[in-house]
Amino acid sequence: MTLKFDKALSIVALSVLGALSGAQAAPVYEIVNIENFDLKGTLTDTRNGYAMAVNANNELVGIAKGTKKLTVEDIQGGIVDVEDGIAPEAKIEYSIFKPVVANNFTFTAEENDAVSPWNLHFLSINGSVEPSQQDATSINSVDSFFYDINDAGVKVGSYSGVEKKQTYVGDLTNQDFWYYRDFELRAVAVNNDAQVPLLPPYTTYVRPANAADNVVETSVELGGISVAAAINPNNLIVGYASTALASFSADRINACIDAALATGAVNPTPINICVQSNQYPVNNTRNVQYQTRAYVWQLDDANNVTGTELPLGLTPPEGSTLVYTAQGLGVNTAGTVAGRSHVFRNGNQDSLYADAAYWTKDSNGTYQYSWVKMANEVFNSIAYDINDNGLLVGSYSQYIQGYPRNKFFYFDTKNPDAGIVTPDDLKVGLSDLSSKPKDINNKGQVVGHIETTFDKDKPRPKAGFLFDIATKEFSNLNSLLTCDSQGYTKDANDTWVRNKVNITDGSGGALSYETDIQVVEANSINEDGTIVGTAFVRKPQYQIDSTGNVILGTNGQPLFALDGNGNPVTAYLPRMVVLKPTTSGVVCDLTKTEIENNYERKGAASFAWLFALPLLWLRRRSQK
Repeated sequence: MTLKFDKALSIVALSVLGALSGAQAAPVYEIVNIENFDLKGTLTDTRNGYAMAVNANNELVGIAKGTKKLTVEDIQGGIVDVEDGIAPEAKIEYSIFKPVVANNFTFTAEENDAVSPWNLHFLSINGSVEPSQQDATSINSVDSFFYDINDAGVKVGSYSGVEKKQTYVGDLTNQDFWYYRDFELRAVAVNNDAQVPLLPPYTTYVRPANAADNVVETSVELGGISVAAAINPNNLIVGYASTALASFSADRINACIDAALATGAVNPTPINICVQSNQYPVNNTRNVQYQTRAYVWQLDDANNVTGTELPLGLTPPEGSTLVYTAQGLGVNTAGTVAGRSHVFRNGNQDSLYADAAYWTKDSNGTYQYSWVKMANEVFNSIAYDINDNGLLVGSYSQYIQGYPRNKFFYFDTKNPDAGIVTPDDLKVGLSDLSSKPKDINNKGQVVGHIETTFDKDKPRPKAGFLFDIATKEFSNLNSLLTCDSQGYTKDANDTWVRNKVNITDGSGGALSYETDIQVVEANSINEDGTIVGTAFVRKPQYQIDSTGNVILGTNGQPLFALDGNGNPVTAYLPRMVVLKPTTSGVVCDLTKTEIENNYERKGAASFAWLFALPLLWLRRRSQK
């Protein structure tokens, strides 16, 4: 059963529809990048690995993150770190006084690898250095990201500029250089051996001359931003790009110019260094921000690029200084783009929201914007992908049972008047479990992630899901896996038991734990049903020093991290995961029953939140 979000259904209607919906058999899956009860899931000398997209040839692209923490903007809502035991003092710091240390690396893998299936291969972008090859003279300063790959093998994503140095002049002792880079984020397409930059239309700030204030015209290279999020079979690339500088950011740049050019200034900070300082995030906020628009780039056979800005979902009021944003995040073969944009809901300028949107070409080949209609109680919404049948998937955010939650929806762009549809969650109907889709194939199979517990005030663990629009079946991917895909092995009595791992550390201390693999997000699904995403794998936790390096014992082995009682501990670390449908395996009932019972036990009264929405909305409005 599904529910039209914008149409009321009576309790009687809900119960009748529930009775009519029959159970369907979801496919059985096995994890195929397992080796010795572990996942081939990240690059050597990196800590976390994420598979982002897979094509029809079972080739994938992904992102590995290193041993230190690094906060990056969540481009598609798909890369989220977990508690990994790394000390806070090992966090990468952004500073013009310290070398630029990047921590994100691109990789590829494929089923038909010449050595063995799903081996990970580092791919250098803009001269980035492979993690295992880094040393004191080759520290990587280039962050790189892959988000999609088409069937021709063209990969798209983004990367940062390389570190540059400038001789320091000032009062600080033991400071030889300032450190900076030409841009923070630049879209890229990788076609065979060619790396093709996808430039934003706005990269340079020009301060006009003003004779009255004795101001000369000054140009400042900012670099702008651009991100390539998806690519279709025709090499049409979608993403977003900077089109102008936000007005408050212009004030920041002007201050840099004034300070550097001030008459009589002693050792002024150069303009480019001051700008770099403002480019870095402070408390997750950047002082240099841009007007950002959804953007498409057409890549031809000669790797030439033609860029097109897509229309914003509104016309900014004259004199407005607000930052308006639109992003393209998915695209189908016809070139229809899915994403989000700021919009005045129903044309009301007092109702500014960031909402799911799609752009289609008219008879003249010009892109036209369309809003995915949302109810007033929705805070915001976003569309992640669209298939060749025009089915768009996304999520919206609103209060449910008094808490802000995200809910997965799908929407037929060929029948927009029908409104968005919110599917049932797993075994519990329409619950308060947050869910987000990431991809949809042409069979109407949707993958993403969903919360798995009903705790109200605690962080909720997540699981990858598979939803079939045709059958309306919503499944936790972990309940579809074979036993050997979850860390089980057969004992001498031919009984499934958890695989035991026994290891020692640098002090000779022993640790024994059971293998456990949990699929926590699904990011992409191809037409054959192959799914790629992220799994948590149970691993020993090791001690880290203040520089982020593992502490070794006298025998050269790392030392276990210890709990308050002095016992070794384990942690769950993110790894790339590849799931393929199997006809020879069976679902592992050892965990499937436990997962299903959890939802059935805690998911009672799942429709109550629907009828409480007006009260929540009125209460929220009255508090303004």
